[in-house]
Amino acid sequence: MRAVAFVGFKKSGKTTTVEAVAKVLKERGHRVAIAKSMHADFDRENSDTWRFSRVADSVIVRANDTDALLFKSKDINALFSMVNADFLLLEGFKSIKHVPKVICAKNEDEVEELNDGLAIAVSGVIAGEGVEEINGLPVIDATRDPEKLADLVEKRAFMLPNIDCGMCGFTCGEMARMIVAGEKTLKDCVVLSSKPKVTVKIDGQVLPMKGWVQELVEKTIKGMLSAMKGYREGRKIEIVIRED
Repeated sequence: MRAVAFVGFKKSGKTTTVEAVAKVLKERGHRVAIAKSMHADFDRENSDTWRFSRVADSVIVRANDTDALLFKSKDINALFSMVNADFLLLEGFKSIKHVPKVICAKNEDEVEELNDGLAIAVSGVIAGEGVEEINGLPVIDATRDPEKLADLVEKRAFMLPNIDCGMCGFTCGEMARMIVAGEKTLKDCVVLSSKPKVTVKIDGQVLPMKGWVQELVEKTIKGMLSAMKGYREGRKIEIVIRED
């Protein structure tokens, strides 16, 4: 799964930009997921779902207009592991460091403030003012030319494991900035480029694991299975756990 974060301050055009890009990607046959970061409580205090969430691990909501699963993930990796899509478009998530970003801004000062070395383009309100480039970043108006911005997302979107394993000699944030700058590629990420000895998938999505975690899982599973009648060494062991 590839990802891009659309970051910006309030009223900068983030939602409009994400909507336009998502529509084009969907029309091109891609599976598209959108994640939105909000600075307000999603579940109103003392509502039915709020009360249920106090006593349950997750709450499923069936409404006239949509279905929803409410739960609290331990971290951003756990949240994204729930997604099964070709492209994940993030609205907000300014602090995220392992995906490239499109800056949505009202003026050049906001672009300067938000550019942390992960920006691949500028869009939003400022793109409607006829500006073509800011500090080497292309300015693309998603309302007038969504195909051009979608082209850029298709070409440059990526998502690193965000586990800071150190096997490449850098943090995921440092590697992401070098990939955006053209100094590295995804092949330089050891976790993504190497064939892991142990692979765990949740609903088709690979769960990134550091080398020592892979070794721990391998030894634990083999140790448990070795005590069972009929166990033998093999080149590949497959275990599937279904919740249905």
